[in-house]
Amino acid sequence: MNNKAKVDVMIFWPSIIVLSVLTVLLVIFRESAEGILNAIIRGVNTRLDWVFEFMTFGLFIFLLWLIFGKYKNVKLGLGEREFSNFSYGAMLFCAGMGTSIMFWSIIEPMYYLQGPPFGIEAETAEATEWALPYAMFHWGISAWSIYAFPSIVIAYSFFNKQNKSLKVSQSVKGAIGKHADGWLGKVIDILVIWSLVGGLGTSLGLGVPMISAGISHIFGLEESIFLSIIIIAIWTVIYLTSASLGLYKGIKNLSNFNVYIALGLAIFVIIVGPTSFIITYFTDSFGIMAQNFLRMSFYTDAINGSLFPQDWTVFYFAWFAATAPFMGLFIARISQGRTLKSMAINILGWGSLGSWIYFAVFGGYTMNLQLTGKFDVLESMAKYGDAATVINVINTLPLGFLAVVFFVILGFIFLATSLDSASYVLASIASKDIDDNKEPPRWHIVLWGIIMAGLSISLLLIGGLSVVQTSAVVVSVPVVIIYSLLFISIIRWLKTDKHNYEGEE
Repeated sequence: MNNKAKVDVMIFWPSIIVLSVLTVLLVIFRESAEGILNAIIRGVNTRLDWVFEFMTFGLFIFLLWLIFGKYKNVKLGLGEREFSNFSYGAMLFCAGMGTSIMFWSIIEPMYYLQGPPFGIEAETAEATEWALPYAMFHWGISAWSIYAFPSIVIAYSFFNKQNKSLKVSQSVKGAIGKHADGWLGKVIDILVIWSLVGGLGTSLGLGVPMISAGISHIFGLEESIFLSIIIIAIWTVIYLTSASLGLYKGIKNLSNFNVYIALGLAIFVIIVGPTSFIITYFTDSFGIMAQNFLRMSFYTDAINGSLFPQDWTVFYFAWFAATAPFMGLFIARISQGRTLKSMAINILGWGSLGSWIYFAVFGGYTMNLQLTGKFDVLESMAKYGDAATVINVINTLPLGFLAVVFFVILGFIFLATSLDSASYVLASIASKDIDDNKEPPRWHIVLWGIIMAGLSISLLLIGGLSVVQTSAVVVSVPVVIIYSLLFISIIRWLKTDKHNYEGEE
């Protein structure tokens, strides 16, 4: 793929201006802006909880319909598959979760232990039974249904409708017609860019403190803003190296390498940790999750008003929805030659399995530390904070120092692959006529990576990462409207198009 696409200045410059203006306003009016955004989040979570829950479950049902329905063998494009199932799954896992799953697989079950759902008493046997299942529920099939849906619609638009642009606006053409090429389409694409930057800010907000704590532990350094800036700078170097190699070498090789490290670390914990407890706790948790999937999917606690589902389930669904268009654009680009069934199964299967494995291993190990009294995780969270607690938990392993080193390396590469994927997608949105033989210019990809790194450093300096994290949820409200347009588009296309089925010449 030597041909390079031209920059779409109508997307590129407005996006840069919007991001710059928003950043400046948030810096100048940080105190009042943060309060306003937090109020909006509370309003979204408490008034639109049912919207996100019905939407997420509805997407899962739609994917089942695609997998088993008459359109399951519809092929995406005329070419052959570009990636093996393993490489395909590795890229999905790394781009979708990154440092977030490293953080939450250890911390999230502990939050549910001390603040369980359904009015269960905190820190009891029943609370322990529900802690891991709820975490697995949040990061499993529901999350990956949110990711899979836009991926499939965008891939169909790109390969089958010949909408030669990796823009969400082109994927809603079946719903809004010619307006997709006008100002409405531009607004949609700019909104997607904003949601991506906000979503990545959430990953940085989790990853930077965690890796900073790990670096401090390894080298005996004091945690500081300067150390966090160095971490972002090193991440950027890793990203630039990968981006300079292009999509096929850079992202694929980094993703494959990271999957081996992630699986190796998980296997190490299973072997040296409480193996029997990890496996049996996961088995019990999987059963509880499967048995109560419907209840958790629609739980709002309207009677008792504990706000557990609003603070956790709705927050996650909103966050995933905000970042899903980015995931959809990236996954679509690497899905040529697959059927709708294959694409849906791989995304749901690889994504959910990877998430469940990590929560089972690291969540189970952490819970065992708490229950046996070997390490008081809850006390560490209260005393040192969540990020430092993650490193403290890893350090309790045999060869703890070495485990922390590999954990930090894993986090570095996870974020690098997230930056890699995100910058490629941003450049694709802001480019013209991306097709089977064209990619965005590498300078364009690199530029977006530098912009994101620079923005992250600026926000670290002013202590504003929490504002960016908040924006990921705020922007999810208009994204729900985009999801509705995507649904109308794919239904219309499937019903009216002449399809190329797998096995046909």
